[in-house]
This record gives sequence, structure tokens and C-alpha cells, in this order.
Amino acid sequence: MRKAALHNLGCKVNAYETEAMQQMLEQAGYEIVPFDEKADVYVVNTCSVTNMADRKSRQMLHRAKKNNPDSVVVAAGCYVQTSPEQAQADKAVDILIGNNKKHELPEMLERFFAGREAGNPVLPGEGRPFFPAGAAAGTERMAGGPMHQEEPSAAGKQGSGCRSIGDIAQEREYEKLRIGRTAEHTRAFIKVQDGCNQFCSYCIIPYARGRVRSRSPEDVVQEVKRLAANGYREVVLTGIHLSSYGMGLENKDAIGKSPQEEVNLLDLIRKVHGVQGIERIRLGSLEPQIITEGFVQELSKMFKVCPHFHLSLQSGCDATLSRMNRKYTCQEYEERCRLLREYFHHPAITTDVIVGFPGETEEEFEATRRFLKKIGFFEMHIFKYSVREGTRAAKMPDQVPEGIKNRRSEALFADAAPMNRHYLEWHLGREVEALMEEKVLIEGQEYFLGHTKEYVKVALPLEGRQEQGLGNQIVKAKAASLLKGNILSI
Repeated sequence: MRKAALHNLGCKVNAYETEAMQQMLEQAGYEIVPFDEKADVYVVNTCSVTNMADRKSRQMLHRAKKNNPDSVVVAAGCYVQTSPEQAQADKAVDILIGNNKKHELPEMLERFFAGREAGNPVLPGEGRPFFPAGAAAGTERMAGGPMHQEEPSAAGKQGSGCRSIGDIAQEREYEKLRIGRTAEHTRAFIKVQDGCNQFCSYCIIPYARGRVRSRSPEDVVQEVKRLAANGYREVVLTGIHLSSYGMGLENKDAIGKSPQEEVNLLDLIRKVHGVQGIERIRLGSLEPQIITEGFVQELSKMFKVCPHFHLSLQSGCDATLSRMNRKYTCQEYEERCRLLREYFHHPAITTDVIVGFPGETEEEFEATRRFLKKIGFFEMHIFKYSVREGTRAAKMPDQVPEGIKNRRSEALFADAAPMNRHYLEWHLGREVEALMEEKVLIEGQEYFLGHTKEYVKVALPLEGRQEQGLGNQIVKAKAASLLKGNILSI
């Protein structure tokens, strides 16, 4: 029995795909071992969202080869797409797999090992199998407007098997990856969509992931049913651009819709809502444009939908949003938050914010700061702008110095703390409902930790209680106090 180790970098979509690849390898007879142990195969599911992510991807690939120089090291995913020439030249890597080809991993390994056993070994860096689903290097065009994808060159169509970004842009079929369990025991992330058509000026992801493709509702529902049968009570629907779910689906009349009718995220949520055994449906990151009154009104009728909404913002200044190629204004964003609060009782609204975007003046930053306070978020994920080669923003003038980015980031973290505490303190004295997950130690005392539908952490003290049977159970109790780490004690 060969041993395989996997390491994931990046987003929840990558995590899902890593789980799927691991389960495929298990079904193919591999023994899965920790990444720091000696293995026959190492699979690194790479990330390329920033230059630093590229560097971490390379570091993990080199660490794998150092763990066992005789191993087969597989680089999978976004780094392979965005830096194909660099990845192909890396002598630590034996097999490269781009996005939309990860389902072929066991077959690729079988072919690789068969070549070795036949006395035709494939040496690192020399004639390696190269299986990308597309690559982005050297194909972006700025041309004044948002980045767009052009037809691949002849070199991209022939020769090495490395297809260009133009090819992946044409792909419409959703890659069929499936899971029956996840690393978590109560909550399962389910990938339902891939790709992005937005082309925000700071983002490489449309080049790494290609255009929008959606998973069929039937396939999603079947996976949810499998997970429910395995004891999962909460599912999280996730994707690269979840709000665009439905785009790219073919044969729509086969799923109960005429070709003229649109299949969208709301349709999918309704279908998942009908699966017995699933008690919570959580949504991944949403774009503001999807939050219409009709959408929110329909969501509010489905009691399994968690009132926890991650609504991407990036900046609270219209001028900055325009340079980012974000397709909404602050006023429109504020209206979306108002709708969520109108139809859901005290929902948790979280967001992403980028500070120090090229050209961001002190006045623009202060406008963002005022807007964030005005909205009043449960949590904010604050990022300092990081130059990503291959994006339009990387070539913009007036890049902000690191020292200013640091100061602005620290200011937003300071602003976020009282917002977070204000949201949590609202729960004190009120009944909360938590799905319990694991035993933890907080300030020397044992608790059982869980999350509310709003994704607020809740801790149940174990003193005088039996912990057996608490895992994966829903507990209702009044929130009594706020513990260290912003955890509600019940």
C-alpha cells in the first residue's frame, strides 16, 4: 500500500477539493498520512491569490521533496494555472495538475508509477507529465479597462500540453468532485460553483479559475444527502463566486426548468432546504448585488438558513471601489445591509476590507473608516493590499507605502473590536441556540464549544456535566457572560 500526504493552501473551495482528492486516493488504495511524515506521494493544493501565496506554495512543494526525495510530488491548482512555466521548471515537482483536472489525480499517479516500473522513469524537471486545465502566464491585457481574456496563441494550443488562459476561459463544464465527509464532524463545506467573471482589478482568480461554472442541483443535493446520512447537521454552500451560481448550467430543462428560465442560488438553497437531517444552511461569501428584497424575503422564509451573511465590501469609498472595478456604490451596499436587517432578526453581517489600495488617499481611507462604523459589522476581515503580478492594480500609479498600510490596518482593527463586542453583548441574557462541536479549555476550565446560527462562539461549562453525547447536538440556553476570546458562556 502506497502512502499519500496532502496539504491545502488557500480558500474553502481549495479545502473542499483537497478533501475530494484525499477521498479519491483512499478509494484507490492509498494510506493517508500526515504531511510531515514520509510518504510515496505528496499532493499540494496550491494558492495564488497573492505573491506570498505563490511563495508558500513553492515552499510546501520543496518541503515535500525534502521529506522524501524519492516521492512523487504533485502540484495542483491555482499556482499551476497562474505560473505554469515556473511550476514546470521546478525540479521539486513531478506532476502538475491545473484546475478542472483534479478528478484525474489517481489515474495520473497510476500512469506515472507504471512508467517507473517499466524502466522508463520520469525524472524531476525532465519530461514530466503536465496536466493543467489552463494557464494564465503572459496572457493578461490591460488595454485601459478591466482585464479581459484573449484568444490563446498558437503556442498555447500546441506542443507542451500547457493550454493558455483563453482555453480555460472557454471551459463551461463543472469539474465533478465529490465528498462523503469532511475534516469537521458537524459542519460540511460543499463546493457548488467555480470560476469568476468579475475581474476586480486586484484579483488574479479569474485567471486561475476561469469563467463561471455551476454544479448541477441534483449533484449538490445527492452530496448533501450523503453528508446528512453520515451525521452532518450543517452545510455551508461555497464557491469562488457563489452569487453567480446557476451560470454555466446546461440542459436546464432536465432539472425542471425551461431553457428560458434561470437557475439561481435561491433555487439551489430551496432544494438543499428539503434534505432531511440537515438543520442549518450557511452561505459562503456573497456579492452585494444578489441581496435584493425578493431574494432576502425568500431566504427569510427558510428556517434552516443561518442569519450569517458575509457581504464583500473591500472599500467604503466610491472612488476606491471604482478603481477596484467593484460594481456597486457605498449607498447600494448600505441598502443591502438594511434589507438583511429588516428580514432577519439581528443577523451577523461580516465583510472583507482592503486598506492601502493604489491611490487610496488619507481622505478616502477616512471615508472607508466612517462607512464601516456606520454599518456596524459583527466581524471584519482586514487585509493590507498586496501587489499581485498579472493584475491591473499591480501597474496602477500611486502605490501606497507599507508603513501607511500598516497604520491604516491597525486603525481598522482597533475600530473592529468594539463593533464585535457590541454585537456579542447584545446576546447576554437572551436564549441562544448552538450546535456543539468540541471540548476546549478556557482559562483553565473545561467547556464544550459550539456556534450559533450567527456563527457566534458559545461555550457550555462541563463542570458537573457529562460531555458524552454533547458533540453534534443542538443546545439552547441563555447567554450568561462573555469569556476570553469573545466566546459566550451559557
